[in-house]
Amino acid sequence: MTRRVLFVCLGNICRSPAAEGVVREIVGDRLRLDSAGTSDWHRGKPPYRPMIDAAARRGIDLRGLRARQFTRRDFLDFDLIVAMDQDNRADIERLRPEGATTPVRLFTDYVPETGLDHVPDPYYTRDFEATLDLIELCAAGLVRDLF
Repeated sequence: MTRRVLFVCLGNICRSPAAEGVVREIVGDRLRLDSAGTSDWHRGKPPYRPMIDAAARRGIDLRGLRARQFTRRDFLDFDLIVAMDQDNRADIERLRPEGATTPVRLFTDYVPETGLDHVPDPYYTRDFEATLDLIELCAAGLVRDLF
């Protein structure tokens, strides 16, 4: 059974920490959750202020999270890795150790009815609310799938 879930985006300052926060709000401590970025640009930094503020308006506190870079070790430490887009997924798969069987899925796989294949990056789109709306839909689908 999946008990350890890692969310991954590019910089680990918008989408993946938001996904971690939203899912944590739904499941509490029933899962071990974390997030990471495929790049090292923001390592050790908190989520992007506009994402912190948008999440806070929904009652989700991201202030304690800090960005980290995805590593090969994550394949051993997590039961499921959830990527925010196809580029992230490809970057993750390039680091897969031989014999590692941890599944890597797109977050949007949990809401196929949307027809989307990625969670748009609000760092570029500036639409934090729409991104959080989609993250909440994906989170609900993920939780239904896991429980």
